[in-house]
Amino acid sequence: MLAELGFGLDLENCAATGETSELIYVSPKSGGAVSRAAGEAWRDRLLRLPPFLREGGGGPNGWSDQDLEDGFRLTGMFLLRHVLEPRGRAIPMPATGSSTR
Repeated sequence: MLAELGFGLDLENCAATGETSELIYVSPKSGGAVSRAAGEAWRDRLLRLPPFLREGGGGPNGWSDQDLEDGFRLTGMFLLRHVLEPRGRAIPMPATGSSTR
């Protein structure tokens, strides 16, 4: 979706080292993938790259709930920053509370 809007992430190689293996993070600044080794010192500031978005990732069992949560966090942050905020919009929050009938 981000790529279709012109804000694709660069998940092919590490933004810091150029490595193509063990890409497990995404830089919130550049939108580039970061390898395990290069990102270790900054892991608390980086976004987790879920396996289903990695080259050959996901495995035969698909993805976990955590993987989906990480994927939504990743895409949501970039949608907010590059698509919604420049247009004065926010991510709509789901309605809370219970429905009374």
